[in-house]
Amino acid sequence: MYKNILLPTDGSELSEDAIKSGISLAKFLNARVTGLYVIPKPTSGDIWDVWAPENTEEGRMFRTKFQASFECIATRYISVIENAAKEAGVPCECIYVTGEYPSDEIIKAAEGKGCDLIFMASHGKRGIGAILGSVTTKVLASSKISVLVHR
Repeated sequence: MYKNILLPTDGSELSEDAIKSGISLAKFLNARVTGLYVIPKPTSGDIWDVWAPENTEEGRMFRTKFQASFECIATRYISVIENAAKEAGVPCECIYVTGEYPSDEIIKAAEGKGCDLIFMASHGKRGIGAILGSVTTKVLASSKISVLVHR
């Protein structure tokens, strides 16, 4: 069946619930998990360009601090996956990447890490407002890898 399950997280409570269920599934299937957090990529024209234009020393320092802050957040969020997997005795590898579109990065990571299932929450930080969250909808629409949505 499934041998490597991708567990993307955005640090939300809904993601944490999905992580627990995904790890339970992996344990039942004798599979491994790959945890993922996508750091948002600052893009040209974002609001911080007003505060610190990209081509200035101040802008470069701002972006370096921004990246370091998000790497700390990423480490905290993926540690939830690492700790839950360790407690359950499930092999685990966790990564974080930077990208403009989380859905694209989730699919790329699943393909790059040889995952055969993406197990993700139905919604993320914005909570339940529609049938599915925007990132989940995009992953479902674009992934060639099976996607299981946790609700």
